[in-house]
Amino acid sequence: MKILVDPRAKGLIFDLDGTLVDSMPLHYEAWKEICLTINYDFTEKFFYDRAGVSADSIFAEIKEITGLDFDPHDMAIKKEVLYDSKTDRLSLVAPVMEVVELYHGKLPMAIGTGSPGPNSWEAVRKMGLDKYFEILVSKNDVPHPKPAPDTFLRAAELIGIEPSFIQVFEDGDPGIQAAKSAGMMVTDIRPYVKSR
Repeated sequence: MKILVDPRAKGLIFDLDGTLVDSMPLHYEAWKEICLTINYDFTEKFFYDRAGVSADSIFAEIKEITGLDFDPHDMAIKKEVLYDSKTDRLSLVAPVMEVVELYHGKLPMAIGTGSPGPNSWEAVRKMGLDKYFEILVSKNDVPHPKPAPDTFLRAAELIGIEPSFIQVFEDGDPGIQAAKSAGMMVTDIRPYVKSR
């Protein structure tokens, strides 16, 4: 089953984690391990329900749920450091990469991610995606990350395409909500990938 690009699309925006790069299992490992340090059982369902939401926001939610005393931002940094130590095991998501390769040089493309910018660019370079993408909008580049539409609206601005003519590729409900709120066409890539 191939992922199709809508004939109305004049620009494409891709989420990074779980959409271009099969990083979600590694992110989950890092979350699970870091949450053990505060005796919080971080479940897979909790994780996938928040796909695309910034680590700071998730840790703030965990703090509220548990009543534990920790700095959500510090924990988010520790989680990213732990994730970075695992990135040698990353792989690309083949059905999404087919779209990228097919439309590279034909339609303007960007990445819109809920992860921090430096980590995201590192993954992009490590996976050789920098030959396809020059524009990446991270959680650091917008006032409100996903599920707010800011990430995708900023990416649209940078590629110079009206939101209604952009197709977004996403693997998380918050990102899908963000794309819809931005008035964009959206493709949920989850049915096209085996493991989820």
